[in-house]
Amino acid sequence: MIITDTLLQQRHKEGNPVRLGVIGPGFMARGMMNHIRNTMTGMTVAAVYSRSVEQAHESLAYAGYAPEEITDCDSSKAIDKAIAAGSVAVTESYEDLTAADGIDAVIDCTGSVEFGAHVALSAIDNGKHLVLMNAEVDATIGSILSKRADSAGIVYTGIDGDQPGVEMNLVRFVRGLGVTPLLAGNIKGLQDRFRNPTTQEGFAKQWGQNVHMVTSFADGSKVSIEQALVANAAGFSVHDNGCLGRDFEGHVDELTAHYDVDELRAMGGAVDYVVKTKPGPGVFVLGTHDDPKQKHFLSYYKLGDGPLYSFYTPYHLCHFEVPTTVARAVLLGDATIRPLPDGPRVEVVTVAKKDLKAGETLDGIGGYTYFGECRPAARQRTENMLPLGLAEGAVLTRDVATDEVISYADVTLPDGKLAHQLRAEQDAMFPVSQA
Repeated sequence: MIITDTLLQQRHKEGNPVRLGVIGPGFMARGMMNHIRNTMTGMTVAAVYSRSVEQAHESLAYAGYAPEEITDCDSSKAIDKAIAAGSVAVTESYEDLTAADGIDAVIDCTGSVEFGAHVALSAIDNGKHLVLMNAEVDATIGSILSKRADSAGIVYTGIDGDQPGVEMNLVRFVRGLGVTPLLAGNIKGLQDRFRNPTTQEGFAKQWGQNVHMVTSFADGSKVSIEQALVANAAGFSVHDNGCLGRDFEGHVDELTAHYDVDELRAMGGAVDYVVKTKPGPGVFVLGTHDDPKQKHFLSYYKLGDGPLYSFYTPYHLCHFEVPTTVARAVLLGDATIRPLPDGPRVEVVTVAKKDLKAGETLDGIGGYTYFGECRPAARQRTENMLPLGLAEGAVLTRDVATDEVISYADVTLPDGKLAHQLRAEQDAMFPVSQA
């Protein structure tokens, strides 16, 4: 959004930058902090939480902060004092960070569902706008967190730059043209549901990334999470057995001939992803128009003769675009992407990556034991399918075959998890008839 640059310039002139608290200074957060430090005006990294103070210092050094510009803090008051002095506060307590008065917005960069649930409630309870680079927690309990954020009067939002935010920007753009979006899509270069941390270790080391996160990209879990977020923000559905995920090596414009417009209308719009399509890695929206006069103009503008028209963004520049989301939230009260208020349309469910035995404990997303796939929310609920974000630590009570969806009835869930509690509240809030 171009308007945010003008607003941030004004904040810079006033000496009142938007102050961001960063939770989890990992791979993407490092890039974001470097961008904010060296190329943004009107915004600053005010505080960083990490379980390891040393990691926080390393990430800030990567972004160009000198040691004398960083202050270790052991309370919210100490954080506020450091911020007032123009220093970046580093803390091992996310509660202290979210409670600090000098923070305008909190961004969760962790990718952890359970920890993300704690961070989200702490930010909401302390009246901080909540920006999620944590798509996993959003796809699992986003509807109830969004409701709580509304009640607290703060903005709850996913990020621009990652595919869901870029897709939702495109959906909003297309709607603004008077075109009805019927399909929101994601372009992937690789999809192999049997990839695991061993197969992805080399790639992860090459780019300095977490191997489980990289595996979730390759095995389809992450794209399923991303497309569920788009569906739940745009009001779309998904095909009964999930995204079609077809290999298509042509140009994205050619996809207009590969979807049935009547089927998409009947679904109320759908989400999908394609593999190897050009230009990648981008996103696309297919839409339609019922006005013959406007269809004439769309043809004149070289978008074809319909009934589907192609709109696409040929890239997503994740950490570069994140500050735009922060600015939209703090300065305009606008969410880049958030769940609609009447409950999820699409869920991500847990599918066995290999034959599993009773008594086996499920590992985390992007691991060895399962991957995620989209399902219509009503089907997930009626068939009692286990949400992907709740699978970690569950113990199987029966043998499960490769490619079999794991249900709640197949596992014993770990006790005392906040994410599980919030998920139960979310399910109660949105009965299956609304799913």
